[in-house]
Amino acid sequence: MAMLLSSPSSDLVTMTPAEPVVAMENLSHFYGTGNLRKQILFDINLRLDEGEVVILKGPSGSGKTTLLTLMGGLRSAQSGSLRVFGQELNGAKKQDLVQVRRHIGYIFQAHNLLESLTARQNVQMAIELHPQYNAQQAKELSIAMLEAVGLGAHINYNPHNLSGGQKQRVAIARALVSHPKMILADEPTAALDSKSGHDVVELMRKLAREQGSTILIVTHDNRILDVADRIIQLEDGQLCADPGE
Repeated sequence: MAMLLSSPSSDLVTMTPAEPVVAMENLSHFYGTGNLRKQILFDINLRLDEGEVVILKGPSGSGKTTLLTLMGGLRSAQSGSLRVFGQELNGAKKQDLVQVRRHIGYIFQAHNLLESLTARQNVQMAIELHPQYNAQQAKELSIAMLEAVGLGAHINYNPHNLSGGQKQRVAIARALVSHPKMILADEPTAALDSKSGHDVVELMRKLAREQGSTILIVTHDNRILDVADRIIQLEDGQLCADPGE
């Protein structure tokens, strides 16, 4: 596969070699206030290192998506410590959270593609968030990434003309085109058959490793567990040993 894109320059504090991509210490999270306040996460301690692929398992309602959105800077940490790329997110200002999100690629079950845009335009939206690239460069990078995920013949297709697996490949291309430091994937295979699901996750792992990205996959899908370097289990808001290990 002949594609290696130049990486957008980082304006975050550079991590030291020993510093993890994500470091949580006694992280807790609550929803609601007053009598309706409910604790969702309980004293989570977790470390994600550069380049590793981690799968997060657990039953529905266990707090998996909440944990993912916290480490993705999509919601504010409340209690304990959460450091992402060396930046403390508990008490972080809105602009700090935005800056962290610029270095994260997100992949979700629902694809979240804009139907009015072509595959190339959907991917190009992500690279246009990085001002160091002009419109022509953004277009070229988007096409190169779509070729890398096997959609070179589909760059001008709209999502409604693509299969479920192809849509998820567009979502992977969009997440990876800006060379993020971390990929967060929430149930990326839930709407796919066994072969398509495994293929897209294997592709995501291959491309992310070429770029040195860390991957966290939230999933119920036992068919893709073999792609992980490490499997962690969340139940009732608490990390526990994976019963399959």
